[in-house]
Amino acid sequence: MSSIFWLTNARLESGYDVENGVITGTNTECYHLLIKDGKIAKIVSSDETITDDLPKKDVKQLLVLPSFIEKHCHLDKTLLGDRWRSVTPVNNIFERLEIEKGVLPNLETTTQERAEKLLDIYLKSGVTNIRTHVDIYPEVGLKNFEEVHKALQTFEGKIAYEIVAFPQHGLLRTRSKDLVREALRQGAGFVGGVDPATVDGDIEASLQLMVELAATENAGIDLHLHDGDHLGIFTIKRLAQLTKEAGLQGKVAISHAFALGDIPPSEAEEMAELLADSGITIITSVPLDRRFPPVGLLHRKGVSVAVGCDNIFDVWSPFGNGDVLERAGRLAEISRWADERSLAQTLQFITDGKIPLNSEGNQVWPQIGDEASIVFVEASCSAEAVARRSNRVATMFKGEIVSGSLDSK
Repeated sequence: MSSIFWLTNARLESGYDVENGVITGTNTECYHLLIKDGKIAKIVSSDETITDDLPKKDVKQLLVLPSFIEKHCHLDKTLLGDRWRSVTPVNNIFERLEIEKGVLPNLETTTQERAEKLLDIYLKSGVTNIRTHVDIYPEVGLKNFEEVHKALQTFEGKIAYEIVAFPQHGLLRTRSKDLVREALRQGAGFVGGVDPATVDGDIEASLQLMVELAATENAGIDLHLHDGDHLGIFTIKRLAQLTKEAGLQGKVAISHAFALGDIPPSEAEEMAELLADSGITIITSVPLDRRFPPVGLLHRKGVSVAVGCDNIFDVWSPFGNGDVLERAGRLAEISRWADERSLAQTLQFITDGKIPLNSEGNQVWPQIGDEASIVFVEASCSAEAVARRSNRVATMFKGEIVSGSLDSK
């Protein structure tokens, strides 16, 4: 596709329908979008006639939404492309780690092949930006990191990505400090960690080492925290304190953070204020079998919150399909966000805050100068897209169609 062209007859949300003070629906109108050098350069009503001779791609009134972000995946763990296997029951996380350590190196398919299959699924579902954790431990060294990096390189120009150097078996427990540091120097942008209490056995030493690596290597942190109740809360509080002391505000995330769902609402409000003050992001996979962080409360308190799929058919879970829009719909359903505005606002948790309409119904996306990373959806509005997990016809990344086709509509 040319570096400058028109997307014609694209459906955009323009405001809410309101009757007697109640939002009853969403207004949409059709526009022509000029795409230049991967960005949105002009937005004009479809009533206007385009007089130049630039190439045109007719969107045929499909709804256009900001493309999605998958904030939590494990490209090196998926079994996609290999033979089917269900999950072996275990008594604890350490048994699961040993099973994984035995299974993954002995598969007939390569890590790169399986990662590429999952990346293709992400593109088809509307994702153009991912954060992947990659296991790093002494038995495999940086092999997983190298294989995942090769997979990502085959999708160059189609997807943006971040890599977390993830010591799944414990940063302290497996003495992986030097391996994590080397991964950071080879392109990983985040120090990973998992359950400083349960897995590493030393909350203070584990968190201190994560922060030290992040600070010295100019990286962020993304901690898997499954520990619940007050053990998890203690860990979060200490990480928040260390984050501020190291000047890492805005560069730290906690994935899962189940403890935030275990405490009373009043205590959760206090924790939300602490997280907002320390600039820590909470990432949830919206599990069905576990209480998870109160997303609505956290968001109202100014905490950055994101939704990710996490496990996609691996030795941890036989489920998952790589559809982060479906996961956002699950969040809305569990949270009982069934009205027009609440459903529409749910989209922000898979777009890094980009939504067509703000809570007052004013159009905030797209704006001139925005990156032209777009998903084209068969839906009347974003509320319907979230609730019905609507079909995605095509995905665009920086002005290039990277999945699907607009010609088939």
